[in-house]
Order: sequence, then C-alpha cells, then structure tokens
Amino acid sequence: MRYVIFVIDDTTNSANGNEIAAIDAFNDALRANGHWVLAVGIAAPSRATLIDNRDGIRESVARSLLSGSDYYSGLWIINAPTEEIAHALAMEGSRACNRRVELRPLLG
Repeated sequence: MRYVIFVIDDTTNSANGNEIAAIDAFNDALRANGHWVLAVGIAAPSRATLIDNRDGIRESVARSLLSGSDYYSGLWIINAPTEEIAHALAMEGSRACNRRVELRPLLG
C-alpha cells in the first residue's frame, strides 16, 4: 500500500546541513528497502493558486486553502506493506528532517 508523509514546517527550504544529510540517508534507506516512490519539496503557500472550475466557474485566486504559520513544505510517497511499517517510516522521516510529519494512506 502507498502512503504519503507530509513534512510540516513554517519555512520553505529551512533544512540545515545536518538535516539535509539525515534526509539523504533516510531517502537512501527507503530506496534500499523498496519503500521509495517519490520525495519532493513544496513551495510556500504564498506561491499557491486556489482553482475552482466546478460547473465552469473558472475561479482562480492567488492564495492557499489553508492559513496559519505551519504548512506542508515537502512530502514522501512510500510503499509499505502495513500501516505499522508506514508509521515506523514516518517516525524515521520525522527524526531525519527534524520536523513534525503527517502520515496518510493513499486511496486507490
């Protein structure tokens, strides 16, 4: 099953050198153990565009859906055979990037 691990931060590209090295090691371990699918950083909410084209209304607003100081600054998509393993990997990811993370199963 696939899961997403969202990295929660209040600044984009805020990782220091030690954190980057730990993230790289975590990514290498994900790859080596067959859990790797994708990892990316996400631009700050100030770069977001909220789009709604339901019923053809063609609305586009330069803002994020969510407000607040914390936001998703990156994510991993992982393969894990059980939720317990995904949870353990999310714990390792949190330690590696030194940030809180949010774990969610992907549907479908």
